[in-house]
Amino acid sequence: MPTVGQAAPDFELLNQEGQTVRLSDYRGKRVIIFAFPKANTMGCNNQACSFRDVFPQIESHNAVVLGVSSDSVEALAGWKRRQNLQYDLLSDPDHRMLAAWDAWGFRLFVIKLPISATRSYWVIDEHGTLVDQQIGVRPKESVDKALAAVESLAPR
Repeated sequence: MPTVGQAAPDFELLNQEGQTVRLSDYRGKRVIIFAFPKANTMGCNNQACSFRDVFPQIESHNAVVLGVSSDSVEALAGWKRRQNLQYDLLSDPDHRMLAAWDAWGFRLFVIKLPISATRSYWVIDEHGTLVDQQIGVRPKESVDKALAAVESLAPR
C-alpha cells in the first residue's frame, strides 16, 4: 500500500478507449485518483459527477483526475459518455492496481454481490509523491477532500 510522503507506485491500465495510461505519464502534474465499486450505480454516479463538476477548479491547480474500477473498458466508455465526464476512467479487471493500493475487497451491500473496489481517493503531487489518501470514503467526501488536498499544495 502506498504511504503518504513516499513515491506513489507506478501502474499501467487501459482507459475507456483502450489506450494505455501510466501514472508516470503525468509527472509534472498533480493527480487525483479515485476508486469506485461499479460504474453507473448511484454512489458512483454521485462521485464521478461531483469530480466532473469541480473539474475546472482541479485543472486550475495543474491537476488531472483518473477514476479506477474493475469495470470493463466498454462499460467505462459508455458511462463516461452518458455522464459527460472530462477525465479518463481506467479499467483494472484483474484488480492488481486496486489491491496494491489497498482498495480492493469491498463487498457491495454485503450479501451475494461480488467483491469490488473500495471507494477511495489518492492525491499525488507533480513529483510523484503521495500527499493524501483515504481508503473507504463517501462519494462526495472523496471529492471535497481530494480537492482540498490539491488546493493546499504550494503554487507551481
